[in-house]
Amino acid sequence: MTAPARSIAEIPGDERTLTVLRERALAVMDRAYAPYSRFRVGAALLGTDGSITEGCNMENAAFPVGMCAERNALAAAVARGLRTFDTILIATEADDPTPPCGLCRQALEEFAPNLVVWSVTRDGRNARWTLEELLPRAFTSRSLDRT
Repeated sequence: MTAPARSIAEIPGDERTLTVLRERALAVMDRAYAPYSRFRVGAALLGTDGSITEGCNMENAAFPVGMCAERNALAAAVARGLRTFDTILIATEADDPTPPCGLCRQALEEFAPNLVVWSVTRDGRNARWTLEELLPRAFTSRSLDRT
């Protein structure tokens, strides 16, 4: 499922925007609170209006209380009134680019079913997916229709 890793210079699309997203995700990753897993994650979410909202993971001794970086970025963007998004870039310290967890995939789908998902590592490896590739046949508001 993981796309082959490439250098940031090989990323197609708006290279400047992706570079800014990468810088912002790496910076917020450094502020993550992950004393239990020691797996810090930063996310930079690009709204269709061009704004960028960041989030980092935040753990808690009561493990279910913690929150992923992607959902923190999404919640902050929604609190700012944003509802549509183009791209999310996730930064981790893993050896390989890491896609968002299932909970984050579901949360992102609610607002951006056509989202482009980038994942980068500190050493410059990256992967790209669409949200639909990561969450085929998603549970959506249409799933709630009873007619």
